[in-house]
Amino acid sequence: MVDEASDRAPGIVMRPPDGQVFHFDPGALSLELLTTGGPGPFARFETLHTPADVAAWAAASRLRPAPELAVTAADVPAVRRLRDALFRLTRARAHGTPLPPADLATLNTAAAAPPLAPRLTPDAAPAWTGTPAAAPQLLSTVARDAVDLFTGPYGGRIRECAGERCYLLFADTSRPGRRRWCSMERCGNRHKVRALRARREPGRD
Repeated sequence: MVDEASDRAPGIVMRPPDGQVFHFDPGALSLELLTTGGPGPFARFETLHTPADVAAWAAASRLRPAPELAVTAADVPAVRRLRDALFRLTRARAHGTPLPPADLATLNTAAAAPPLAPRLTPDAAPAWTGTPAAAPQLLSTVARDAVDLFTGPYGGRIRECAGERCYLLFADTSRPGRRRWCSMERCGNRHKVRALRARREPGRD
């Protein structure tokens, strides 16, 4: 479902089962993890099956440079567990419902671990300290990003795409704050097409 990150803009290149490729910027690192699947009915979109899948997601994310990771098969369920907790927390925030206590505990436990530590190289390039990094460091970085998002200026702008049967979640970081779609390439364009067809139906002005 996800592919490499765009070099021109933050976000994820999505490759859904219907074959349409589009760029999706959810506005935060933690929300990029939600593109890999989810709990319950969203498990059919699962892409994190192996340590290589986790590494591929990290490379496709807005983490720059892509971190070198030491992820084991035993770490994959922990990544998915945090992802699922984040999914439920983000949907709750988007719909104005209480944040599930068990998912908050999962998030806060992950955030309490040491995160990825950035460093500056002699040629003024960004890098990470102590690589390859362990999975808990990656999860802490993602969890801390979620805490910053939920408590920051865009915490009240977390939304679910208004597209029909689209459940992608994003933070509206646009200046006007009127974003409705995961992507204008996909759901925004589909809405325009449906509206145009409706106006052309017989009997409509």
